Amino acid sequence: MAHKKAGGSSRNGRDSAGRRLGVKKFGGEIVVPGNIIVRQRGTKVYPGTGVGIGKDHTLFALVEGRVQFKDGKLGRKFVAVEAAGQVITAMMPETIAAE
Repeated sequence: MAHKKAGGSSRNGRDSAGRRLGVKKFGGEIVVPGNIIVRQRGTKVYPGTGVGIGKDHTLFALVEGRVQFKDGKLGRKFVAVEAAGQVITAMMPETIAAE
């Protein structure tokens, strides 16, 4: 005859894997068309110039260039891609002017 009641099992002990969300390309990084910039749930960050948005709210580059994060109106954050030609002009204006 058993002198102890049988122990039950816990109903806890499960969890789902992380979804790998967040910023994938940070401000100042060079991207090419199709590069994922931000993976997110909902629009925490909105697309600006040179950036597209997927059906799962993923932001991706439409043009080659440098990533820029900006604060917009109503507390919104935007990410834009400054086209490659604009980046070169901004970085080396004296070289461009000499040509």
